[in-house]
Amino acid sequence: MNKLLSFLKYVLLMSVSAFLMWYALKELDFQKMWAEFQNADYGWLMVSVVMGLLAYLSRAMRWQMQIKPTGHNPPLRNTYNAMMVGYVANLVFPRMGEVARCTMLRRTDNLPLNTGFGTVIAERIIDMLMLLLVVGLTFMVEFGRIRNFFLDLFSNKYATLEQSISSLYWVFWVMLISVVVVLIVGLRYLSLLRKNSLFRKAVQFVRGMLQGIFSVTKLENQFAFWGHTLFVWLMYYGMSLTVFYALPATAGLGWGAALSVLLVGTLGMAAPVQGGIGVYHLLVQSTLLLYGVPKEAGMAYALLAHTSQTLLVVVMGVISFMASMLRGAKPVEAEHSHTSTQAHELKR
Repeated sequence: MNKLLSFLKYVLLMSVSAFLMWYALKELDFQKMWAEFQNADYGWLMVSVVMGLLAYLSRAMRWQMQIKPTGHNPPLRNTYNAMMVGYVANLVFPRMGEVARCTMLRRTDNLPLNTGFGTVIAERIIDMLMLLLVVGLTFMVEFGRIRNFFLDLFSNKYATLEQSISSLYWVFWVMLISVVVVLIVGLRYLSLLRKNSLFRKAVQFVRGMLQGIFSVTKLENQFAFWGHTLFVWLMYYGMSLTVFYALPATAGLGWGAALSVLLVGTLGMAAPVQGGIGVYHLLVQSTLLLYGVPKEAGMAYALLAHTSQTLLVVVMGVISFMASMLRGAKPVEAEHSHTSTQAHELKR
């Protein structure tokens, strides 16, 4: 039954991506778009791919730094391989990559799954902060265009949202009251819960996850960690900018336009569909229209940027998966010892 539900969910998400791609392409002149590809300077596209490689390597180094304070020290090749396998998994099924990358490091370095999840959660929080910084910069530099873009995007949904706001308030209060009730009951019967093996396992899992989340506060070199974070996002920005130069229609766009594309492109890639397919293309094409770029050229840009980076992820992810499988799994004694230590701390 679970396999059937997973399959149906996968088909549904693929259908959404296919519909959005059809919607983005249905009114385009394919001869004009093909002319854009023929006149493209693919050297700039290769520069973008190299920036992508550097960004992934830097992310792997940053993740390795996060893991080290938890008592585990996987080599860079293992963190890189696990991360790239996770990115490939996200292309197959959204959000499966977080599970895949943590499972890979558990296999190669005995990193507990809960601790691995904790470090990934911390990574996502940091990326959210960086995205908010990009939002602020973009609105400062390109306020007029971006404001109009988002107003047009959400204006049709505003009436429905306004009608549903009272329902959202009710949902909020019901959830808040439920959480309070659960906390009160949990504190009241805490002594009994501590005797329950499932509760002890849950507490142990949460502790390991929190250890991963707060590993950022125990880094040996905070400067290097945040330097990697800044470098990664500068590479993302550079990837958006360099692809501009690959097409005649976008070659004259400036750094402000690249900020706008980075913002909406990141939002598109975060959509719960495989690899942001369809959502990314539609958002980027709509954004470039604000800068006077024709629809065909805007879609050509979106296809070049998205396809090149997707192929990079697939190629490097497959190589990383094969390298990890050939290297074999690490014996599990270390993880058992770590679990026993956590259980002893819980009893105390």
